[in-house]
Amino acid sequence: MGKKQVLVFDEDNEDRLAIADVFQMLGHQVKSLNNREALLHAIEQKPVDLTVIGATYPQTTTTALLKSIKERCPGQPVILAASGATALDAVAAMKSGADDFVIKPVQAELVKNIFRPIVNESGDIANQMGADRFPIITDNPGMKNLLQAAKKVADSRASVLIQGESGTGKELIARFVHNNGRRRDKPFVAINCAALPDSLLESELFGHEKGTFTGAIARKQGRFEQANSGSLLLDEISEMAYGLQAKLLRVLQERTIDRIGGRDPVSIDVRILATTNCNLEERLRAGSFRDDLYYRLNVIPLKLPPLRERMDDIPLLTDHFLKKFNQIDGKAVKALTPDALAVLMNRSWPGNVRELENAMERAVLMCEGHYIAAEDFVAPGNQPQSGYCAGPVMPLASLKEVEKNVIFQALDHTNDNRTHAAKLLGISVRTLRNKLNEYKEIMANQ
Repeated sequence: MGKKQVLVFDEDNEDRLAIADVFQMLGHQVKSLNNREALLHAIEQKPVDLTVIGATYPQTTTTALLKSIKERCPGQPVILAASGATALDAVAAMKSGADDFVIKPVQAELVKNIFRPIVNESGDIANQMGADRFPIITDNPGMKNLLQAAKKVADSRASVLIQGESGTGKELIARFVHNNGRRRDKPFVAINCAALPDSLLESELFGHEKGTFTGAIARKQGRFEQANSGSLLLDEISEMAYGLQAKLLRVLQERTIDRIGGRDPVSIDVRILATTNCNLEERLRAGSFRDDLYYRLNVIPLKLPPLRERMDDIPLLTDHFLKKFNQIDGKAVKALTPDALAVLMNRSWPGNVRELENAMERAVLMCEGHYIAAEDFVAPGNQPQSGYCAGPVMPLASLKEVEKNVIFQALDHTNDNRTHAAKLLGISVRTLRNKLNEYKEIMANQ
């Protein structure tokens, strides 16, 4: 594992130093902070290879912090290090954007196991196109043609409009364009236009001067200035308010921005990449999207096919996700059975590649042997995923079996550390010990 830039945040100074020591011991360059605003500012100014957030449960502010980080830097890998957390807290953290979840005190061996897949140091993957941290896995002729077209225009300053259904990988294509052009060594900045109120989105895009409004205690650079000489991704551009669209159009025409409360325009050199999962032409007819902005953005249109139109990629994608989650979860699953692959090939995949990734993560965790079977793609609660089958469904496992699987998954995740596993499960060490003894007795009597 090469030397990486790691940012550690924890409001508890002792825990913060302890976490920083682990990463320094592993040979990484570490910067530690105990102030949330300073953390967000540091990430905006210079993205790092990994951010580690320390937290103590019960509390509710960490998920908000995770979301703030992901909104500012969607590709920023984040690990949550927590004490006093339950399994539900871990699930909530992962849904909020955490790439992994560990229990304090952070162990060096566990860090090594989870660090490598998160920063994508696993080596080259066949048919992988793009930068290693943001791979595009395909062997589909249509996707390959799209990527070749994206490469041809990567050096241009022209705006790119990337359209596709949710989960098709629009941000990956945006990064592919950036990474294959002359701006590859310059900033790549992203913002989700649907995630912020209109007034806040304007400030985030254009910045503001000190004293412009209550709470503006200092000048703040907007995303355009942060992306200067690089690329700015406007995710979900279709959700931008109509009035703000006019200001964006002026930026594209004049190549200058006006900070809120500022007197003088600021020149910028930014390549605009925009994504949407909506039909913008319908928005034009409805009058909710400006036609002049649409034509400015749609200089280079790239439309991603849904997964159901590139089913030949499913074996390749499942192999990629299998390797990824084997590393993340410490599993040794070798492959899918023919029946399991047939299940995936017969689905319509409304959630596209993201849905397939989630299904593979769940299947790797549920798999008890070396091969994923068709039944491993049934979600917890004994409810089949849409498109798997029709007709009555019988439970595949008793509640006791489900409980047993969850307990052993927690032990796997913590390298058999019972204290940490018990904390992750939200039970006492004594309860965990009793459960394990119970399983031993059952095995001995079989």
